[in-house]
Amino acid sequence: MTASTLLTPRQAAAKLGMSYPALKHWILAGRIRTVKTPGGHHRIPLEALEEFLPTAQARSGSSRISGRNQLLGTVTEILIEGLLAKVVLSIGSQRVTAIITADAARELALKPGDQALALIKATEVMIGRP
Repeated sequence: MTASTLLTPRQAAAKLGMSYPALKHWILAGRIRTVKTPGGHHRIPLEALEEFLPTAQARSGSSRISGRNQLLGTVTEILIEGLLAKVVLSIGSQRVTAIITADAARELALKPGDQALALIKATEVMIGRP
């Protein structure tokens, strides 16, 4: 695909590894750049996806995973202490904190400002009131 390639929202959602309804929300919220066809349909330029895609190494195939609950964010904090590391990602207006091994944090070589994926695998979800 060339830089001028326009994708349908379904094609763009598949390329980003996200659901079509979620991408439609992004479009309506103005979070992702689109071009409207004469018929009023949204098309997404391929280059508009680049900021949302993981690094080329993660897309190479060797790092692909089956989980669908992947949240792309920006590293805002890294704290390595002993055997553990605290990694905080900013995803939209929310923060996600993960505790991983210090070895894994060093291997990933994460630093504030880097993009990273939060991969969520849960069998339970708790709901609370603010």
